[in-house]
Amino acid sequence: MLLRNFGQLIADPLGFAPFLIMIIGGLVIAITIHEFSHAFLAYRMGDYTAKSLGRLSINPLVHLDVMGSLMLLLVGIGWGKPVPVDERAFTKNPTRQMALVAFAGPFSNLFMAMVLSLPFNFGLIDLPFRYTGMFVSTIYQRAIGEVLVTLIAINLLLAVFNLLPIAPLDGSKVAKGILSSNMAHHLTQLDPWGPGILLTLIAADWFLGFGILSLLIIPPVNLLGIIILGHPVL
Repeated sequence: MLLRNFGQLIADPLGFAPFLIMIIGGLVIAITIHEFSHAFLAYRMGDYTAKSLGRLSINPLVHLDVMGSLMLLLVGIGWGKPVPVDERAFTKNPTRQMALVAFAGPFSNLFMAMVLSLPFNFGLIDLPFRYTGMFVSTIYQRAIGEVLVTLIAINLLLAVFNLLPIAPLDGSKVAKGILSSNMAHHLTQLDPWGPGILLTLIAADWFLGFGILSLLIIPPVNLLGIIILGHPVL
């Protein structure tokens, strides 16, 4: 995200500071809730690994991954520190239960985005996109609206990105839980290559301008924005 706004940062660093603080705060909250949700659902399903390692917590310090947080801050695509899950603790249907635990993280971000959209949906705040000046405290209302939309975008980006079926993202585990055993096996064989594929796609997008990840992520994010807000968020 900072790379998109680098010109503004250079031109007006003091004016950009509130936006930067808002972005960092939003990322910390979004990642913390995302990883906590993994740990909580795993615990509820009988796996105490995350709890024993202190990950069943809303303390951001135990969930933030340095590289993932930096990537999310710079380019809007990133991740938290993976929550350890022992699939052997799942006795009913390990693959499906693992998929549910993986899905809990992106779902928590989608849920947060929906909650943050309520002030707009109840008509308490104007959407910055179609500002009409209908409120008495228009400057403050608009500022709050822009903050909320930014936080919604952060959560939707985190949800959609993590649902890509590329290891070690959550989407890889979710896909294995819903695909046939044969297709899941083929997807598992690609797991060792996952991080390299992911970093290559990110680098190709941001340094070579290929736009592959943008095509995969921005349309779903904007579609979700239209569903919960009535307007794209990116």
